[in-house]
Amino acid sequence: MREKCTMRINVSAVSIEENRIDSFRRGNTLINTFRVQEEGILGIHFQQGEISDEEGYARARQNLALNRPYPFTLETGVRSRDMTERVLTNRQLMEYTEEALEYVHSEFPEFTLNGGFAQSILYFGQENDRGLDYSSRDCTTEFRLSFKHKESRELHDGWFSIGQRDFDMQKFRAMADNYLTAFGLSRDFPKEILVQMRYYDLLSLLAGSLNAESICLGTSLLSGRLGEKLFAEHFSLAHDVSDAECWNTPFFDGEGVVQKGDRLLYIENGVVLRGYADKRIARKYGVEHTGSACSACADLPYNGNVNLRIKCSDKTVRELLNGSLSVVPIRYGGGGFNEKGEWVMPVQLGYLCDGERLLGRLPEFTLVSNLFDMFGEDFIGVGCDNPVFHDKSILVRMRLGKSRG
Repeated sequence: MREKCTMRINVSAVSIEENRIDSFRRGNTLINTFRVQEEGILGIHFQQGEISDEEGYARARQNLALNRPYPFTLETGVRSRDMTERVLTNRQLMEYTEEALEYVHSEFPEFTLNGGFAQSILYFGQENDRGLDYSSRDCTTEFRLSFKHKESRELHDGWFSIGQRDFDMQKFRAMADNYLTAFGLSRDFPKEILVQMRYYDLLSLLAGSLNAESICLGTSLLSGRLGEKLFAEHFSLAHDVSDAECWNTPFFDGEGVVQKGDRLLYIENGVVLRGYADKRIARKYGVEHTGSACSACADLPYNGNVNLRIKCSDKTVRELLNGSLSVVPIRYGGGGFNEKGEWVMPVQLGYLCDGERLLGRLPEFTLVSNLFDMFGEDFIGVGCDNPVFHDKSILVRMRLGKSRG
């Protein structure tokens, strides 16, 4: 049996330095992985750049001699998904960048911007002799900018980014207004520290802990605890590559597996249901196969392909705050989780916020929490709207650690 995996990445990017357009670059990358399976052995050939299918499969067949075991049946299915809404020309990328810089310079001349504006077009395809024919395409744009006040001694004070499929300059302006206007206003901490942030950075340890192999080996914080209610009643976590949740992500995994509805729950109403396992891990440990294989370009597929999403509330962020104010970390680093699940994060720039509007800058501070509290008794929810970040916001109660200095 033969199988081919294809990835095409087309990037156009404008680089910004010191409020000026510094450069423009284009990059086109084509990656093909050819697989030949015979008697439970998989031969693989990885090729960056053009190659004929005939030659690619011939080289993969030669690599059967490496004797890499893969005793699994290849998948079937036909499906195509294209999330593209708009593709900008190179001229439009430049013009939007110029317009954005002109706006910030005229409204906020005291700030210097660095970063860039980029458009990425990603295509993923997978096909085999059993009739599998999957393709996934997406096109996204992202402004990612750091900002520095003219009186600051820092290399940069903060940053903001906005990703869109159909670029809207008004949304960029609104975000710039929100972040840069609030920088000049000083605020004190509210009585209760309700942290509002993108939740992806908080999921790293939980994602690792849900690895079925780690759970079986006893090295996960969730080992021996499947079926237990470890988190909040209103906390649910799923692998989700549905149209609503995908962002440059295909609907199939590295072995061509697709979940029903493009979604699979790992934690439901606080209860840990399962860990994630590709075909190899599922067979090795006798656990549920969850379709979580990454496509290794030059090797066997490996476990770890999860696009984790927290279930959103039916309330907006402001409604979840219920009249309270939130703390929004903007520039933070130098911390994270330890092996016990404790989380400490120094924040160099944070804002006070009403859930939508940034109200002013807070003194530097350190946030303290742990894995089971932030998604347990301290978990407030994820808003159904996307203020501040043009992305989903989580609300979590946290504590302030020792101040710097």
